[in-house]
Amino acid sequence: MQGDDVDLERSVQGIDFDAVLAIARRQWMIVAAAVAAAIVLGLAYIFTAVPLYTSNVSVLIDQGNREVVQQLSTIGGVVDDEGSVLSQVELLKSDTIAMSVVDKLDLTNDAAFASAGGSVIGTMVGTLRSLANVSSWFVVEPETSDQVEAKRRAAANTLLWNMEISRVGRTYVLSISYTSPSSSLAAKIANAIGEAYLVDKLNSKYEATRRASGWLQDRIAELRQKALDSDLAVQKFRSSNGLVAAGSVLVADQQLSELNSALIVAQSDTAKAEARLQRIAQIIASGQGDAIVTDVLDSSISNELRQKYLDASKREAQISDRLGVNHIQAIRLRSEMTEYNRLMFEEVNRIAESYKSDLNVAKAREKSLTDSVAQATGISATASETQVQLRELEREADTYKNMYQTFLQRYQEAIQQQSFPVTEARIITRAAAPDSPSHPRKPLVLALFVIIGAAVGSGLGAFREFRDRFFRTGEQVRDVLNLEFLGIAPIVAPVKAVDAPDSSDGRGIGQVRKTHAVSNYVIDHPLSAFAETLRSAKIAADLALTGKSCKIIGVVSSLPGEGKSTIAVNFAELLAGQGNRTVLIDGDLRNPGATRAIGRHAESGLLEVLIDNRDPQSLFLRNDRTKLAFLPAVVRHRIPHSSELLSSARMRQVLADISNTADYIIIDLPPLGPVVDARAIAGRIDGFIFVTEWGKTARRVVRQVLASDPYVRDKCLGVVLNKVDQERMKLYRAYGSSEYYYSRYSQYYQEG
Repeated sequence: MQGDDVDLERSVQGIDFDAVLAIARRQWMIVAAAVAAAIVLGLAYIFTAVPLYTSNVSVLIDQGNREVVQQLSTIGGVVDDEGSVLSQVELLKSDTIAMSVVDKLDLTNDAAFASAGGSVIGTMVGTLRSLANVSSWFVVEPETSDQVEAKRRAAANTLLWNMEISRVGRTYVLSISYTSPSSSLAAKIANAIGEAYLVDKLNSKYEATRRASGWLQDRIAELRQKALDSDLAVQKFRSSNGLVAAGSVLVADQQLSELNSALIVAQSDTAKAEARLQRIAQIIASGQGDAIVTDVLDSSISNELRQKYLDASKREAQISDRLGVNHIQAIRLRSEMTEYNRLMFEEVNRIAESYKSDLNVAKAREKSLTDSVAQATGISATASETQVQLRELEREADTYKNMYQTFLQRYQEAIQQQSFPVTEARIITRAAAPDSPSHPRKPLVLALFVIIGAAVGSGLGAFREFRDRFFRTGEQVRDVLNLEFLGIAPIVAPVKAVDAPDSSDGRGIGQVRKTHAVSNYVIDHPLSAFAETLRSAKIAADLALTGKSCKIIGVVSSLPGEGKSTIAVNFAELLAGQGNRTVLIDGDLRNPGATRAIGRHAESGLLEVLIDNRDPQSLFLRNDRTKLAFLPAVVRHRIPHSSELLSSARMRQVLADISNTADYIIIDLPPLGPVVDARAIAGRIDGFIFVTEWGKTARRVVRQVLASDPYVRDKCLGVVLNKVDQERMKLYRAYGSSEYYYSRYSQYYQEG
């Protein structure tokens, strides 16, 4: 479960670290070679590069540069500091500054500056051209204005190319650096750039104020005339519409206010008179002669009559008490009292008449004031409607007057700015001649070359890995082909040629001089990994082909040269060496590799058996050591119908006859890719051993070949990886695979 958890974690993460490490182990030499080449190139560049010196000058930029323009603007806004700083950077990079420095320092005629502008190759080419121009040796032609301007422009471009502007943090300080092969020239040009910037700032400010003052003069004259015209229009409108004002209030409005006040007083008086008249009318209607009314109290006649009435009443009471109520004097006094009461009532009527007269007067006055107010209201309403236009004219007049005063004030300020053209921009650190070169930066250059070399090497390694579409491990065989992996057949080192023992009848295997010992390697090295792989193939055949008295096994490959003949010969030798009756047939009638390996001396073979109906037993070559019987294929000319021969009835009869006396028949068949011979005889074969060359045959080719021959694929016992480089195979091992533990079980193998 722990292994499954690890695999699950790797699949989730999406990175196979073992594969990455394996790729690194396989391609490290390519990367190392690329890095070594890059280091050599880097050192060559460092030792041949011309040293360059960089000098810096620091300038505090002028944040008040657009102050005049901002003051002239009637609409305020927030200045974008970032944009302002970037604008100053672009100003320093402009042709104006560059041309100013070129002219000031006469850089067009400075040899040191001219040499800094081009490469070594360009300088050599220019020198050769000047030497080749023979006419220039004797005649010196004056330069034209276009040539002079072109030289100035070229010098300015060179200056801009070697200049760098950067902002110091978030401050308003700009660092101006210039790079040149001459340290003194670098410092001189850097200081000249800073000074040219200051001069340009002063000139631009002076030009701005001069243009502003000229524009302000025209604008002020225009505003003065408009202010006069608008003020005159206000006065004419007042006169034509009768809008006479007393202070800040129109006369009509003032009169209306006074009439309203008087009307209110008159209405109050009318109400008061009407109340008094109603009261005295109630008194008269009730006949109360002794009722108290303010004007009765104030009347001397009423007071005198009341006094007489009271005196008579007092005497009448005294006489009536003393002499009786019927006394003549009492009766006379009562008669006088009645007369006094009548006279007082008449006085009340007279006062009532005066009240009525006052009421009439008050009403008349109120009516008069009401008519006057109505008339004044109409006049005021008309004046109010007209006043809307008047106020518009007054606002326009005030606007022009205020603008005129403002522009007049700013004109005076602009005049002062023009008189004192100062700027806040200044040089805070002057450039000095550097003591050490700034370029090339040797550690950085070398590190950059190393990085580039590593990148190139990694790219080449990645390309090689991408192009590595060959079989390297048994796991790839199982995953790609879905077939059993039988094992690996390592590369066999060539050995010194030896002579095989002679046979009296000339029917022995190896009668001629051997060129190598690969053909019977499994006999000479029975405990080798090569022999173990062939034993694995035998077990696979025995398990898959149970019940067959004679097993017919074909050995095939995808392409020629993959070593299938060697595998077939050694497999047959292994089977024979184990005591099995084994017959090896070279079925490759176009390229008989097995015959070349162990039967070059044969004069007849399979072709004679199939065409001339000869007995195969009489044509067998035998190995006295292993008792292996070999039926060679002696091909003296091209055979176009080899597939028909292999699929013929005669071939079937031959295999049937040999099967009666053999336990295994091993047939070395042609490759599946170029010819159809193996496909033609597939029906006669019990099982196939598929041989593919390690690191040479593309997986796609093998997959396509087997896909096109499903009959062969279905009978395939397994795949043998041949010609395996065991040292290189270590680089393809994956954790948990058989290759990973090769060092642990290789002790079971003995190649000697």
